[in-house]
Amino acid sequence: MEEVDVEPITTLIPGIDFTQKHLGFVWGPGDILVYETKHKASGTASGGQGCPFVHVVRKDEDIYSPILRKLFNESHHIFVGLQKIKEEVPNKNKKPQFVSISKNYRSVIRACMEELQQVAVSTRDAALATQYGNQVSILLAVELIWNLCEVLFIEAAPAGALQLHLLDWVRLHKADVDEKAREVLQSESPAEHSAFWDVAISYVLQGRTDEARQVLVKQATLQPAARAMFKLLDSLLMKMPIYNPGGTQTLTEFDVKWRHWHEECDRCLQDNSFASNRHLEAICKILVGDEDTLLEYKGLLGTWYHFLVTRLLYSHPTVKPTELYYYAQSSMDMFLDTRSAPEPLDSILLAAFEFDLHQVIKDCSIALNNWWFVAHLTDLLDHCKLLQSHNLHFGSNLREFLLLEYASGLFTHHSLWQLAVDYFDHCPEFGRVYLELQVERVPLDTERKALKVLRICEQRQMAEQVRSICKIMAKRALRNDRLGSALSWSIRAKDAAFATLISERFLQDYCARGTFSDLDLIDNLGSAMLLSDRLTFLGQYREFHKLYGEKRFNEAATLLLSLMTAKIAPRSFWMTLLTDALPLLEQKQVIFSADQTYELMHCLEELTAGQAVPSNDRPMQEEDVESTRIELLRLALARNLAQAIVKEGTVEA
Repeated sequence: MEEVDVEPITTLIPGIDFTQKHLGFVWGPGDILVYETKHKASGTASGGQGCPFVHVVRKDEDIYSPILRKLFNESHHIFVGLQKIKEEVPNKNKKPQFVSISKNYRSVIRACMEELQQVAVSTRDAALATQYGNQVSILLAVELIWNLCEVLFIEAAPAGALQLHLLDWVRLHKADVDEKAREVLQSESPAEHSAFWDVAISYVLQGRTDEARQVLVKQATLQPAARAMFKLLDSLLMKMPIYNPGGTQTLTEFDVKWRHWHEECDRCLQDNSFASNRHLEAICKILVGDEDTLLEYKGLLGTWYHFLVTRLLYSHPTVKPTELYYYAQSSMDMFLDTRSAPEPLDSILLAAFEFDLHQVIKDCSIALNNWWFVAHLTDLLDHCKLLQSHNLHFGSNLREFLLLEYASGLFTHHSLWQLAVDYFDHCPEFGRVYLELQVERVPLDTERKALKVLRICEQRQMAEQVRSICKIMAKRALRNDRLGSALSWSIRAKDAAFATLISERFLQDYCARGTFSDLDLIDNLGSAMLLSDRLTFLGQYREFHKLYGEKRFNEAATLLLSLMTAKIAPRSFWMTLLTDALPLLEQKQVIFSADQTYELMHCLEELTAGQAVPSNDRPMQEEDVESTRIELLRLALARNLAQAIVKEGTVEA
């Protein structure tokens, strides 16, 4: 996309005088942090109290509006549905689907607009009412532009049908006529109401000849002398040809019929048939497409594009799409004050009439305060194969660029970030890279949110992000002494080092309290215990306790011995294991064989060999307890060895 050719809007920050103070800033994913620095601006006097606040400057405030969040949520469903339309279906056959999707987008905009209008009327907060009013104005403009793009690009209506679509477009966005008509018709004397002729002429300006005739009948009954004039005008309005795209009449036949009708209207003017009634004469002049008369009713038309559509209806109803820009430009020049620059909306609509899609999207990107509109419209137009020539010079195409910008904005919101994932998924070139970067910025406030993020990453095989999330949650759980949760997260992260650390904590906890916490987790480790030696030992040691509790002493003894001889158990835990062997050694029946007892003796001697020299660091009482324990173990082992030798000798004999 080209460089922005307009000056950016200046954002004033309350409490900061940027002419007197230097400002520092830090870019964020969707906003900027701004703060005062101590640096003095050149030429200014020093002193004065600085601003103690850090200000958050957001580009897109709309995502924080609860009503507009509905717009984002609903349009997300439509977007996902659009992506599922199969590529292999010919584009001509998909046109009705695209038109239907476009109407769905517009209905969502309309629903939000109506809700905002209701809230704006009901609220007592003036500032809030103004804010909602501004949002309604923006949505009105957005829906106006989208509707025109639907007519010109998606429907791509040909000559004849194009005029009918443009009439519908204008009628939809100029709905105040019906309100005024209701007010007039519900009054005691509609024909004498001050707004009567405004209503009648407004109907004619919108090509609603049937409604205009019904209104004019009320005036005719009041003026018997002018009944012939009213009857003549009623006849002209009734005879006005309307093109029917689905009918048997060709465009050429319609054009001939329309020209005959137009000449009849012109003859009535030339004959001064309505000279005695200026209102009826004005209506007849509108029917022949008199531009000066149309411009006299600027107030009723309201906008130059309404003027354009009315002008085409009564002077060139078979206008071709390629001729639209000429009429649009001349209508805008005639209707607007040439001394003032056109509004952004006028420029956007003019670019649409010129069929310059790229310019429409560019101008909308500059004029609107978020990427919602341009991202969704561009995506739809891209599916219609209308943006093939607009590729960017820096990687992705225009569609992907705008979707990435829109989704990145959603990721800054605490709940809308989940919608952004689907947008990234449908950006084939850079979507995954953006998602990987943005996922790392999602604050993992709760375990539930962390699991959501984790599920998203696992579904997309984002191994690095999965490990990162699990490590963060494991460390947080460990800091809060939630060992079970910490171990579960570290297993999920496949982090052997951290799993070893947490296993150590479990063992320390066991040594201090004599019981294991989170038994369900340890009991169901399964193959996960193979992640690290220490975790394997933790699982096996818990298995030993289960066997002992079930009185399966022989199996428990074999497992306990294997933990020591295979060097799986940490050396610091050997004494605990040997102490656990004491109840088995004291059983009436011999559980440890002579060879197994020799192994246990060897382990005890190996453990006590390094403790021959008393340590000054350990209290005397603790050393006495340790010595007593060792003596008890030696005694129990010697007794068990004797019993085992006797038993084995007796069996052999």
